[in-house]
Amino acid sequence: MLTTIDGTPISRFCFGAMQFGRGADQDAARAMYDRCRFAGINIFDTAHGYNDGLSEEWLGQMVRPEREGLFFATKLAATGGSGRDNILKQFRISQQRHGLDCVDLLYLHRWDPDTPLEDSFETLAELHAGGKIRNIGLSNFAAWQVMKAAHVAAGFGLRIAAIQPMYSLVKRQVEAEILPMARDQKIAVLPYSPLGGGLLTGKYRDGAAGRLTRDKTYAARYRAAWMHDTAAGLADLADQLDQSPATLAVAWVAHHPDITAPIISARSAEQLEPSLRALDYRLPDQIRDSITALSQPPEPATDRSEEVT
Repeated sequence: MLTTIDGTPISRFCFGAMQFGRGADQDAARAMYDRCRFAGINIFDTAHGYNDGLSEEWLGQMVRPEREGLFFATKLAATGGSGRDNILKQFRISQQRHGLDCVDLLYLHRWDPDTPLEDSFETLAELHAGGKIRNIGLSNFAAWQVMKAAHVAAGFGLRIAAIQPMYSLVKRQVEAEILPMARDQKIAVLPYSPLGGGLLTGKYRDGAAGRLTRDKTYAARYRAAWMHDTAAGLADLADQLDQSPATLAVAWVAHHPDITAPIISARSAEQLEPSLRALDYRLPDQIRDSITALSQPPEPATDRSEEVT
């Protein structure tokens, strides 16, 4: 179980500060942080590579006054590889930004095919032994990569405590192998983008602009027509239930038994509110089934779909 320094279990939702310093200025960032704290959220996520360090800097400023009761997660090595020199360099820079003596959870941000895992985990073991990090995680790793990393980590007396995959109603690949693996290995799962990059908020149905219209990466990630059909169906169902599509989308992810805490985010407290409402929304099984039926499930890992009942 992931806990804060004072032993408090992490909250059911995590807040991701990716927009701090980009989509959200400092006042908006503070307003979202305060709203999350009021809602009982005690785990916050950022990364070395977010917005030239502003995300780590601003989040660190907010976390420090109540440090022992909060869980601070960050990521590194999205660029530059997962070798010793780059890990230590980026970690040192991140520490200067957030000003924390210890990070509760440090993720490797992505798989590095060019660096032996032994190099990465020997370095992480040194940081762990020195009291600089409490837990180690992996972001954007495939299931086989997590298991390989777990084997190497064990050789240094470490374990993989958490993973951070993408998961939403329109991105369900984790259901094939990653979630069953995490359940078996007792690894916490904190998925990002439960709103599908904003697609599942319903705003694009009305022709609004946003990340999917401005960012080529997100436009490509969510370009499939069936994804937009799924988003339209979710919006229609939300209208029938007098709910926000965003509330339903986040609640659907959170309802999965293998999910520890979905990572929610926004550019303003107002935009964040529908996601926060999912904290208290009890998703009936019938409604969850209706939502699930709107999207395409992944094929089973063995590709023997006829054996799945």
